[in-house]
Amino acid sequence: MTPQAVSDGWLAEHADELVAWRRDLHAHPELGNQEHRTTAVLVEHLRAAGLAPKVLSRGTGVVCDVGTGEAPIVVLRADIDALPLQDEKLVPYRSTIPGLCHACGHDVHTTAVLGAGLALAQVADSLQGTVRLVFQPAEEQMPGGALDVLADGWMEGVASAFGLHCDPALEVGRVGLKSGAITAAADALEIVLTGPGGHTSRPHNTVDLVHVLSTIATGLPDALGRLVDPRAGLCLVWGHISAGVVHNAIPRTGTLRGTLRVLDKDAWHGAPQMVQRLVDGLAAPYGAHAEVRYQRGVPPVVNDQSATTLFAAAVRGALGPHAAVPTLQSLGGEDFAWYLDHVPGAMARLGVKPPGQEHPHDLHQGTFDVDETALPVAVKVLVALAFAALSAA
Repeated sequence: MTPQAVSDGWLAEHADELVAWRRDLHAHPELGNQEHRTTAVLVEHLRAAGLAPKVLSRGTGVVCDVGTGEAPIVVLRADIDALPLQDEKLVPYRSTIPGLCHACGHDVHTTAVLGAGLALAQVADSLQGTVRLVFQPAEEQMPGGALDVLADGWMEGVASAFGLHCDPALEVGRVGLKSGAITAAADALEIVLTGPGGHTSRPHNTVDLVHVLSTIATGLPDALGRLVDPRAGLCLVWGHISAGVVHNAIPRTGTLRGTLRVLDKDAWHGAPQMVQRLVDGLAAPYGAHAEVRYQRGVPPVVNDQSATTLFAAAVRGALGPHAAVPTLQSLGGEDFAWYLDHVPGAMARLGVKPPGQEHPHDLHQGTFDVDETALPVAVKVLVALAFAALSAA
């Protein structure tokens, strides 16, 4: 049976269920490592299909094998967590949890992999190996729930891994692909300055902490821009600066918080040491003590060339010759990168924009929503991709 026949046959009976599953997930969002309801729902659907899902040792997230149980093993990955954002949409499936929302499309990713897995389960005995469905928790948390999947050993012996991510700028029926880096590294940075404090009339007798804070706030991004290859695309942006409470007292402490993003993997590896050295150099002339709290996030997602070519072929086979389109590298972070540190694979961008919509709502906004006709599109692509990847392994 062809991949198209498998997906079309399953969708003919279950397309409405896809929408219902996605809306149920959207109405019941859960933060990373708290996805207990989502995990239970997935286990229920998979067991109902005769499969044997396993919950990750941390307590949330599900892994389920479809097929012969033998090599080759191909991973289809979805992320299941939501964001701490208020759902601002007036729709029947609006979030029922105040302050939480599926604003990044993880409900779509989860539904698509679930649908593809259940479609493949109908022909499990005829698959040329094993398709491993990975429903991963905590993608939105640094350094990401992918590390829990790896720690539990679920990527051992895997031939390749693939994922889809919603793209609100791309119309339904299109899938964006790029060989090489498709996302950026994303780290969190906090710098805490301390000094003796004092009167603003005598800054020369103490440490003018606000001045030092300002020097680092402007000088650190500037210095990084001169010491890192511009092609690495390193970008440090502050989101929080605080110090002091009154106009005539030099404070004893001050804080900077921001994100450092970089397109190049080698530059990412060297960033913490460089930041520490530069901060020390900027603070030292004034006598301020600077503590750098550098939180590693995720490396860039670097798509394997052969895997990307295979992905594109699967998209064209499932949707037509013009469905696979080029896409650009973004400064967003994605912990799918951790998988590709261990096995070849690729992530692609799933078009979810309604045709003709001029101003789609972007990811990580409470107004974000998708055209649900993208759900069967994603299932068709993932089924075709699973067959192709097993044959190529």
